Amino acid sequence: MTPSFRHFLPLAAATALALSTASIALADEIYATNGVAINGYDAVAYFTDHKPVKGSDKFTATYKGTTFYFASAAHRDTFAGNPEHFAPQFGGYCAYGTADGHKAPTEPQAFTVVDDKLYLNYNDHVMQTWRTDVGGYIKKANANWDTVKEQPAP
Repeated sequence: MTPSFRHFLPLAAATALALSTASIALADEIYATNGVAINGYDAVAYFTDHKPVKGSDKFTATYKGTTFYFASAAHRDTFAGNPEHFAPQFGGYCAYGTADGHKAPTEPQAFTVVDDKLYLNYNDHVMQTWRTDVGGYIKKANANWDTVKEQPAP
């Protein structure tokens, strides 16, 4: 006797639910405004220009379900070749907040590049606090990230 189609429906529904839940969790792993990371700023420019540079919706790449904008096709291609390197640490959430155990949004101008990694902060004031003990905060944030990344987006 062959199983009827209706026997597969519960499995299909459970699979669809698991996939949609995974997509939601993945999207929350990267801080985004309207689906765009770093408020539309170019992640590669922090390394090449040493400052925040506004990206364009003409040059985009998707990483972990989130769209990143770039100022040029060259920056987009550089990012696409190694997104783990160029994407901000802790999903672009505030590095200081992650060290403190919670997700917080960030502003593109409040950044620090340390050991060739990009860290963003909530604002300039928090960035100044972050810079008083960058190594210590990075250590705390790294220890907290696995738990913090599971939290809902702020």
